[in-house]
Amino acid sequence: MALRRPLTLPRHILNGACLGLRPAVSRTALTYGQEQRKGLATAVPPVTQDATGSKGPTAMVFLNMGGPSKTDEVEDFLSRLFADGDLIPLGRLQSYLGPLIAKRRTPKIQRQYSDIGGGSPIRKWSEYQCEEMCKLLDKINPETAPHKPYVAFRYADPLTEEMYTKLLEDGFGNGKGGRAVAFTQYPQYSCSTTGSSLNELWKWRTRLEGKRANGDMDPAGGIQWSVIDRWPTHPGLVEAFARNIEEQLKTYPEEKRNGVVLLFSAHSLPMSVVNRGDPYPAEVAATVHAVMQRLNFSNPYRLCWQSQVGPSAWLGAQTSDTVENYVKRGQTDIILVPIAFTSDHIETLYELDLEVIKEANSPGVKRAESLNGNPIFIQALADIAQEHLRKGEKCSLQMTLRCQGCKSERCLEQKKFFAGDRFSSLVV
Repeated sequence: MALRRPLTLPRHILNGACLGLRPAVSRTALTYGQEQRKGLATAVPPVTQDATGSKGPTAMVFLNMGGPSKTDEVEDFLSRLFADGDLIPLGRLQSYLGPLIAKRRTPKIQRQYSDIGGGSPIRKWSEYQCEEMCKLLDKINPETAPHKPYVAFRYADPLTEEMYTKLLEDGFGNGKGGRAVAFTQYPQYSCSTTGSSLNELWKWRTRLEGKRANGDMDPAGGIQWSVIDRWPTHPGLVEAFARNIEEQLKTYPEEKRNGVVLLFSAHSLPMSVVNRGDPYPAEVAATVHAVMQRLNFSNPYRLCWQSQVGPSAWLGAQTSDTVENYVKRGQTDIILVPIAFTSDHIETLYELDLEVIKEANSPGVKRAESLNGNPIFIQALADIAQEHLRKGEKCSLQMTLRCQGCKSERCLEQKKFFAGDRFSSLVV
């Protein structure tokens, strides 16, 4: 989202924006009918059995940034966003400047949400995706059933604290133990997104359950956590993206299709974060390459980056500049592909649709549909979760490796916790 600075504060502080910032799937598993578009999660029934053994229930917790469901939630959303030093570092002034910036930005951002229907659909889609995934998991992985859906947003309801309280109310933890899987909905890992969500989850675990270990057995009966921390090249994810691109390509005359430029767009990162060693750019590029490989490299393509703000250096080229320059050169057939988001939200519905595409003023500039309720994507989520549960791993080995320039003690302790007894010694 584009956030313009107030006149009374420094530009580099005020130009913050939210950063929107993996088992093989059989051919039969990827055969689906019409895409499902609607659905809200039902209430989660309470846990009715001790979950300390090999059986379920298993809590499946989707992690994401979230978004305001209506315009009067925008200020609270922005306040939490600007208070997050992992996302927008403001130093010692964070607690003062965060609320101030949020208050000044609220009217503009409220208008943007009004333009896309009055709020973000990210909660609806996240709850739907998680619930449908759990239904599939109950069928394909009965050993850990029933699987119970939860959503934990970083900046909007349901917040991580609310989710954790609900887990305890539903019978997990509090001496009863239980298994919970934190499943990031950022396919590509970044310390600013998945890392921030895991920091928040670890914080509330410590506050609500104490500083117990996260080993295979906890005699005190705390929740045993594992993490699905990245999945940038999972075959189901790649297939879902590829199918959406193919559907959009069909809207062009057949003789022009191979000349349509595919512009993969992901939220940018400040170069200071990239130079610290954040793996996000490499993982986004891996997703793009896997999708193009699935498409047999049928079209010219580029990876570009959206939502750059402020005067500092960010990953480029910018999506808006790229589209503008190509159109000026006469390349007017372009498909934008939001490659780092799992559902529609303000950065697809407003920034891409109402800013980039509208300002291009060319009928050939279009956008591939977001994943949303795509059955191929839902199946991919279930397959990823099934493999994770069957392996019995706490997290990926990649997650145990800190960024080369990381100096955050919170990141260190969080990674040690989620790595569990077996791999915590690898986190240094």
